[in-house]
Amino acid sequence: MKTHFEVLIIGAGTAGIMVAAQLKKKKVGSIGIIDPAKTHYYQPAWTLVGAGTYDYKKTARPMKDLIPKGVEWIQKAVSNLDPKKNSLQTSDQQSLTYDYLVVAPGLTYDLSLVEGLEESLDTGVVCSNYTDPEHTWKVIQNFKGGTALFTQPTTPIKCGGAPQKIMYLAENHFKKSGVKKNSSIVFATSGGVIFGVKQIAETLMNVVNRKDIHLRFGHQLKKIDSKKKIAWYALGENESLYNQKELKIEKDGDLIGIHFDMLHTAPPSVAPKFIQDSPLANESKWMAVDHKSMQSTSFPNVFGLGDVAALPTAKTGAAIRKQVPIVVDNLVKLIKENTLGTMAYNGYSSCPLVTDYGKMVLAEFDYDNNFTPDPKLKNMLIKDSSKEHWRLWMLKKYILPYLYWNKMMKGENV
Repeated sequence: MKTHFEVLIIGAGTAGIMVAAQLKKKKVGSIGIIDPAKTHYYQPAWTLVGAGTYDYKKTARPMKDLIPKGVEWIQKAVSNLDPKKNSLQTSDQQSLTYDYLVVAPGLTYDLSLVEGLEESLDTGVVCSNYTDPEHTWKVIQNFKGGTALFTQPTTPIKCGGAPQKIMYLAENHFKKSGVKKNSSIVFATSGGVIFGVKQIAETLMNVVNRKDIHLRFGHQLKKIDSKKKIAWYALGENESLYNQKELKIEKDGDLIGIHFDMLHTAPPSVAPKFIQDSPLANESKWMAVDHKSMQSTSFPNVFGLGDVAALPTAKTGAAIRKQVPIVVDNLVKLIKENTLGTMAYNGYSSCPLVTDYGKMVLAEFDYDNNFTPDPKLKNMLIKDSSKEHWRLWMLKKYILPYLYWNKMMKGENV
C-alpha cells in the first residue's frame, strides 16, 4: 500500500466517490481514498423505507464496487490530522502523507447531546429514519392512536426537511389504517418557521392544514424519557403554537414535557472527532472552508465539502452534486497552474419534500434562501416545483436513485 498520494480523499460517501471519479478523469496523479466502511448507502431513500414504500436492501451496495478504478482504497479510519505536515494517522497508527487533501468524511451522531436518547433510539416506539428506517416503518404500522410526535435536535442535521417528510407519509398511513381519528400528529422544532424558503413554506403550511398537524415552534429537544414516554423541551424566544391540540403536557422547572405514543427524531449531528480536534475546525467544530471555493481557510492545499463543511446551507446530496465540480476544478488548476479556478459555489441545496404517497415538493435554494428551481424540471412537464406534483414523486422514487448509482457515482455531473 502506498503511504504518499498526490491527492488523498477522506471519506467514500457521495462527495468522496464523486471527487475521486472526477479527478481520475482529469488524469491527476496518485489518488487515495480512506474509509473503513464496507457498504455504501443511498440514504435519501431511507425516508421511503421508513414509510414502507422502498426496499432497504436496494439502498446498499458494496463499497468495493464503487471505488473508481485506479484509486487506492485504504479501508481504515482516520484518527488524527496534521495538515501542517501534510499527513494523517489511521486508527492503527499508520501515517499517510499527501500533496493535496480533500476532506469529505460526512458527519457523525452524538446521542449524548439529548439525555436519554442513546438508550431509547430504535427501540420500542422511539424511531429514526436516519439510523434504522426499517424500525420506523414497524413503529408506524404498530401505532394504534394517541400522540405521534415528530421532532429534531438543535444541531445541524442531514436534510433539514427529512423529519417532516416521514410525518406527512405517516399521516397518510394513519388515515388509511383508520387510527388517525384517534390521533394527534405533532411537529416540534427549535425553528420558528416550517421551512426557510417562502414559496416552499406556503405549500407546506397548506399540507399541514390539510393533514391537521399541530406545529410547536421554538421547542429545543433536551431529553427523552422512554419509560414514561415524555419528550422534554426548553422553549426559545421564538416559541409559538399552530393548530393546537389537546396534549398531555408536564412541566419541570423551565422544561415542558410532551407525552407521546410514538416519537420520530433525527439524531444530534456533529463533525467526526478527528475534525473537531484538528486545525481545520472552526469555533463550532465543523470544517472551516471558503463558502465559494470550498478551500480550507487555513491550509490552501486542503479542500472540504459535503456534510462536514461549515456552510450556511442544507447538508444534502444535492448540495454535494454542485460542490464537487467546483472542488475538482479548483484542485486541478491548483495542481497544474498553482491557481484556483473561476467557478464559485452559490450555496445551492435541494430538499425533496415528500408530502404524501405519490406527491412531492422540490425545495431548491441558495445561500440567501432564494428559490432556484432547475430549468430541467420543465422537461418533466413540471411548471412549479414549489407545488405538490406526482411527477416529483416519480423523480424521488425512481429517477434520482438511478442518477445516483449510474451517473453521480461514476463522476458525471447531473
